[in-house]
Amino acid sequence: MLEKRLNPDRFVHSLNVADCARYLAEKYGEDKDKAYLAGLLHDVMKNTPGGEQLSIIERDNVKLTPCESANPKLWHAISGASFLKNELGIKDAEFLNAVRYHTTGRAGMSRFEKIIYIADFNSADRDYKDDDTMRELAEESQESAMLFALKYSIARLAQTGRTIHTDSVNCYNELIINYKSREDMYGAERTGQGNSKGA
Repeated sequence: MLEKRLNPDRFVHSLNVADCARYLAEKYGEDKDKAYLAGLLHDVMKNTPGGEQLSIIERDNVKLTPCESANPKLWHAISGASFLKNELGIKDAEFLNAVRYHTTGRAGMSRFEKIIYIADFNSADRDYKDDDTMRELAEESQESAMLFALKYSIARLAQTGRTIHTDSVNCYNELIINYKSREDMYGAERTGQGNSKGA
């Protein structure tokens, strides 16, 4: 099914994302088989004509935001989740969210969702500036890899005059806030200013 729906390059990319997702799932303690399948299917609608994608989205009663309507490159993730749910019968909400948000990210992503997002950036076929840095960060922590990927994506969109989805901004802000909170906590502990039980 996937070979029929995708062009050869996109099919190879999907195989590579699946391999990377399985590796990251093992590293971060998630279901390897589930991650592999999500990696395989994350771009299932990528080569589908825009009109068909919009029909699938509409049939699923999903309303595109103005930002999404203005950026057809986002449609494949949205229509992909709808296709997997309604045509393939996949009901796992986390699985569907991983496909739905693999391009933009979102606030409140699960560890599994982050795996698919990172795997899409880190697959063996990816070749972009600083790709080695991204792969190194994925070995350190999901948060470091997510932040790097979001900075890269947001900056690229801004530089080329394209819309930036609020989900990406919210995801980035959440990560930054959480990082800042941890830094404040650890800094206070190191300087002896943390709250004690008797404070």
